[in-house]
Amino acid sequence: MNGKIKTRRWDIQEHLKTEDDMQHFIEACFEEAGDDPVFIARAFGEVARARGMTALARETGLHRDTLYKALSGEGNPSFATVLKVARALGFKMVPQPIA
Repeated sequence: MNGKIKTRRWDIQEHLKTEDDMQHFIEACFEEAGDDPVFIARAFGEVARARGMTALARETGLHRDTLYKALSGEGNPSFATVLKVARALGFKMVPQPIA
């Protein structure tokens, strides 16, 4: 062996196989995001990719390209878009007091 370690880029898509996986992922992202809305939008984007962006586009009435950009971490989606996406993915955003 030549001592070199082969690595590959980690991809969350390999771990979002079940509805439970997706729910736990979103919950963890909300815990980690702090006040970073881009982090949350990107988390929803990962779940959307795992479920299928075409179905999400159909359900939200938004174009696939718009969704990809808005949920990529590069876009700046409106709060209305984030709410539409969350609802279409089966999540509701509920305010809770900060412990």
